[in-house]
Amino acid sequence: MESSGILEDESGNQYFIIKVYPSLKSFASTADGRFYIRVGEECLPMRSEDFQRVAYEKQSHQWETVKTKFRISDIPRDRIISLCDGLRGSDRVSSHIRQMSDDEILVNYCLIDDGNLTNLGVLWLGDDTHRSRLLYPITVQYIVYDGQEQKVRKVDWHDNLLNPKDLLLAIEQEAVELTYSYDVPDGLFRKQIRHYHPKLLRELLINAFVHKSFTVSGDIMICVYPDHLEISNPGSLPLGVTADNILHQRVRRNPHLIRIMHDLNLMEGEGSGYDLIYELNALDVKQMPILYSDFNSVTVTQYAGIINRDLLPLFDYVAQNFRSLSQKNLIALGLIARNEKVYATDLIRMLQLNENGRLRPYVDTLVSIKLVQTRGVKKGTQYLLAQSVLKNAGMNVPTTLKTIEPYRLKALIEEDLKNYPDSMLSEISSRLPDVERKDIQKTVYNMVRKDEIVSHGSKTYKRYRLKA
Repeated sequence: MESSGILEDESGNQYFIIKVYPSLKSFASTADGRFYIRVGEECLPMRSEDFQRVAYEKQSHQWETVKTKFRISDIPRDRIISLCDGLRGSDRVSSHIRQMSDDEILVNYCLIDDGNLTNLGVLWLGDDTHRSRLLYPITVQYIVYDGQEQKVRKVDWHDNLLNPKDLLLAIEQEAVELTYSYDVPDGLFRKQIRHYHPKLLRELLINAFVHKSFTVSGDIMICVYPDHLEISNPGSLPLGVTADNILHQRVRRNPHLIRIMHDLNLMEGEGSGYDLIYELNALDVKQMPILYSDFNSVTVTQYAGIINRDLLPLFDYVAQNFRSLSQKNLIALGLIARNEKVYATDLIRMLQLNENGRLRPYVDTLVSIKLVQTRGVKKGTQYLLAQSVLKNAGMNVPTTLKTIEPYRLKALIEEDLKNYPDSMLSEISSRLPDVERKDIQKTVYNMVRKDEIVSHGSKTYKRYRLKA
């Protein structure tokens, strides 16, 4: 904190200025000794296990701009020209940056400080000798396993010869196992669907690069199995980010590295990487990524298999006839299609939303253009694909009872209880395997409330029969 002392304006009024600087090396407490951290829009009390994480986060935030002893004059000019020309040629930088000199660009992107390379500058412009002095540079292992999880191929990048951009391109070129495709029918023809979409792979790799903790020793691990891919990077998720809110939280661990990657067209905009991953998985009918984080690392698991090939014509039809759909619309449509029918509460959970109102940007357009139809109201609202869409898309989806109308389900339960009186909910559900247990329970409770069936027994072992 810094105070200006007593100042005086033109009219003779006195005032003072107090500057409060961010706490970069320590973390603040309340007057009574309690500590809090900011998670999204909330201030939460720190647990004992959070203190070590906060200490690491405070240090890692400073890593990029720490000045090293290496001078920019020691760097070959062609490396500087290549980076600066790449930034000037990008459509993501402003005209103001394009007019800067090379040295001004390096300062602007925090690559040099008073003629010395920063850690970030060494990472981008240094050679293997310079990068080997960093704690810790980006190192990568690429390992391929067979069906018995036996290692069949390994490539590593421990020599520190490449900057982040060249390293990314080298991994993409070497990872031939990630370019395999499925051959699926497309009318009279066949089409190829990659096990892993190239844009999805790029985002997963970039995330591992830019969210790596450079204060934690360890390699970025790319483990390829016959049916899935695992990418892990050193360091836990940034404070405030969890597997349950990663779609919407915007926390940057290495903001200057992210900025360069973005401006060089190597990654999507800040915070939009997982949105793109969810969209691509929705369009290819793939499982959404599974995220696991502990104190030492973050691991993302992405499965290659197509969940339901019968849904592929739907997204071809949507791509040809509904080009104005937003990314949010496509994500929601993918989740609804693969589940056949989704309750609003379940869709909110899948989309990591915290309230019903935030669901509207995802589904309102789908409903208004009749891609999706609804049943019920408020929290009981159900979303399912419109029948006209299934017909127009030429889909051959097997008929199930999962989307059965409520009045038909009621008649089905009446018929079941006629044949099997005094049945428990679990028994009714076992005889109607295609219908969700939640729908059966809701219908039975409504029938009891309307005095159409009667119940007896304890809560756990309650049985139902038709009213005599």
